[in-house]
Amino acid sequence: MKKFVLIIFFAFAVKNIISQNIDLKLGSDRTDLIMNEVKNQRVALVVNQTSVLSNGVHLLDTLIRNGVCVMKIFAPEHGFRGNADAGEQIVNGKDAKTGIDVVSLYGKNYKPTAQQLTDVDVVIFDIQDVGARFYTYISTMHYVMEACAENDKKCIILDRPNPNDYVDGPVLDLKYKSFVGMHPIPVLHGLTVGELAEMINGEGWLANGRKCNLKVIKMIGWKHGQPYSLPVKPSPNLPNDQAVRLYASLCFFEATQVSVGRGTNFPFQVVGAPNKRYGSFSFTPLAMSGAKNPLLKGQVCYGVDLRNYHLEEGMTLSFLLDFYKKSALGASFFSSPKFMNLLSGNNILKQQIINGMTEQQIRKSWQPELKKYKLLRTKYMLYP
Repeated sequence: MKKFVLIIFFAFAVKNIISQNIDLKLGSDRTDLIMNEVKNQRVALVVNQTSVLSNGVHLLDTLIRNGVCVMKIFAPEHGFRGNADAGEQIVNGKDAKTGIDVVSLYGKNYKPTAQQLTDVDVVIFDIQDVGARFYTYISTMHYVMEACAENDKKCIILDRPNPNDYVDGPVLDLKYKSFVGMHPIPVLHGLTVGELAEMINGEGWLANGRKCNLKVIKMIGWKHGQPYSLPVKPSPNLPNDQAVRLYASLCFFEATQVSVGRGTNFPFQVVGAPNKRYGSFSFTPLAMSGAKNPLLKGQVCYGVDLRNYHLEEGMTLSFLLDFYKKSALGASFFSSPKFMNLLSGNNILKQQIINGMTEQQIRKSWQPELKKYKLLRTKYMLYP
């Protein structure tokens, strides 16, 4: 009987996921609008494995079938196929299927150079984001927009839903601007890539206040607050919806010697370190595709299993605070204080944790800046 109930529940859940997206038209699905924008133009694509239409066909293949002149592919972190480790340098190459040049934007340069754009009229960006400030695809988008502005090229953003559609976390102080945080926005910014592109352009955040010749091709059938299940994993260590959901809360552990499960089959769904004080659940990180040399490789880690954890808010600091206290390490818990500040977007959050502040107290300190940001956000919302 239990097995039957589980089967019925699973079938209902799958049906619900399908139905939630059935009326959705992604920006990439609107090929009529795209074709109008790129007719007789030489095109470069900023794409990866997530750049598929709702029918499962990759944008590159779709455009080629429609006779579009695709000159090159720009590849972000994790590469064109999306299987490289976090932080692994991406090298230039060719797409095996089409023979089109693949140019890395996560190697020698993060921004397309003037030379790389000489044979291009239009750059199309179509990558699935996860809504977190430190997820680097939006930093790549920023630099692509900046290069287009500097070299008089049109930039088209094909919009996609935000699966973490919340506004939460500290707002970045530009003193801590880096590739894991380029804009004065919260950790969870509550925008689609199209809306964020409009904000970057509208607020003059490109170098020297330049404006990009920007066109956002909007979605149809999605609005803010509507859930979205990702059909393709956006990077090797975000393999499912639960990992995507927990990513903003657990990413701060990347500045510590605590594992978030890289090198397991459930990255960003567990937390642990080689000491039983952290919890009764155990796992052992191992070298594997997408995590060739994971933190604490081969060591048994003890901690918590979050695969069935229900996160009610946009993000939580509860696990970070708990592990900090249990570590008894004090400030040295943060093995990379500088990286912690870059992830936080300030030097305050780390100090608040060291000072013993509660999550409620820390959250209260975010509110003035979040209030200002929420007002700014309303100017750029395309899907009220």
